[in-house]
Amino acid sequence: MLVAQATNTPSGTQLRPIDTLRDSVRLAAGLTENKLLGNDAYQRGLAAIRRFGERIRGFDPANVRAVATNTLRVAKNAQQFIHDAQQALGFPIEVIAGVEEARLIYIGAAHEVQAAQGNRLVVDIGGGSTEFIIGKGYEPKLMESLYIGCVSHSIRFFPKGNIDAHSFKEAELAARREIQVISGAYLKSGWNQAIGSSGTARALAELISANDFNGHTDGLTMGRVNASGGLITRDGLRAMKKHLLTYEHISQVELLGLKDDRRSVWPGGLAIMLAVFDELGIEEMEVTDAALRTGVLYDLLGRSQHHDMRYVTVEQFIQRYSADREQATRVGKLASEFLQQLPKPKTESRADNIALLQWAASLHEIGLSISHNSYHKHSAYIAGNADMPGFSKNDQARLAALLIGHTGKLGKLANNSGFHDWRMLFCLRLAQVLCRGRSDEDLPKVKVSDEDGAYQVSIPKEWAQIHPLTEFSLLKEAAEWNRIGRSYELNLK
Repeated sequence: MLVAQATNTPSGTQLRPIDTLRDSVRLAAGLTENKLLGNDAYQRGLAAIRRFGERIRGFDPANVRAVATNTLRVAKNAQQFIHDAQQALGFPIEVIAGVEEARLIYIGAAHEVQAAQGNRLVVDIGGGSTEFIIGKGYEPKLMESLYIGCVSHSIRFFPKGNIDAHSFKEAELAARREIQVISGAYLKSGWNQAIGSSGTARALAELISANDFNGHTDGLTMGRVNASGGLITRDGLRAMKKHLLTYEHISQVELLGLKDDRRSVWPGGLAIMLAVFDELGIEEMEVTDAALRTGVLYDLLGRSQHHDMRYVTVEQFIQRYSADREQATRVGKLASEFLQQLPKPKTESRADNIALLQWAASLHEIGLSISHNSYHKHSAYIAGNADMPGFSKNDQARLAALLIGHTGKLGKLANNSGFHDWRMLFCLRLAQVLCRGRSDEDLPKVKVSDEDGAYQVSIPKEWAQIHPLTEFSLLKEAAEWNRIGRSYELNLK
């Protein structure tokens, strides 16, 4: 966990870290063969999060962001763990997609390493996945997340800590096969600076330096060590591998600076890093400790300063799928007006809900680019499964549910116990019905209310009489809500 202060400078706002908490939980090591998070790891994770929660107790929720990565992307009981962890932390926890993790890692690394001309390559080896990003300045361009990580790789190829040349070769080849899928595009793009971010890269750089695996010391004292956290070289990695293979078990390995919490996962991380160097033709890599946590904070800072990546993503989707921008704006504006007439939520942010509702309105017709028939299903599928920078998995799931439900039958959501955005759906569906003519003209003054889950819509009777299609559609809408057991009354006054 990283706690930082935002400081305004002449060149912009910077984050100054004031507190860091680390707890080596190794959730990935707790995954069973059936992809369930085992009880020991489950409880270790909750205990760590509970301690973190004490440190940030009383923080403004708008200033806190907690994200979960690969292990909770794949664990079958991740939803239950997230529920318990949120209670322990006292703040929401977002499960983010691999590409979103890559984007945030790049933002964090780019803000901390020294500037370089041209493209940068950032590689982050985590416990269960490895992220590869090429970007320029602060903007990522190519982003991939592969299912190879130091914990999962060590468990797979070095079970019980046993080491031999054959197993290490298999670990390298397995990692190379994964990297080969993306290497062509990355090599074609090219880069002028290679950066290793976060724990595995930092640990490898420290071991190379402390044990003189380069065969000399002056190569590590060129300003880059102190400035960016260290340096990894191809020769250093090979020397480290040669040293490792002189032992039969990880518990026997003697290395200066090898920490106990890294000992069991170090061989997997080393094999992956060697594969990265070989497949991408890297000779040396600078290292920075700044990665995901720093990127999450800068992204959070951007949201508070109205540089929210989610707005950029929605804009890109509108362009990509040639959505009718005027209609999207029309529906979003009207739906937001309806939501503001309803009681404020007790536990959620009204501003966040309005933003989500407007994003849903912006994207509700993107499925038309595939087919008019059942277009809402296509819209929902895209929003639920596409890479959407800035959005968490939960954000995308909520968006997809609003899109699948914005027209048609409601039974598909009535049977979904996890769907809670009924008010937003009510507003979106009503706005969509009223805007069917795709015109700003002649819309009546509509009043809405929600009393204990009973919706009421009031429309001038005179207007309804000269708009019989809209009146008919609203009566059908009321019948659909009542059919699933939710009261909906249309008042013509």
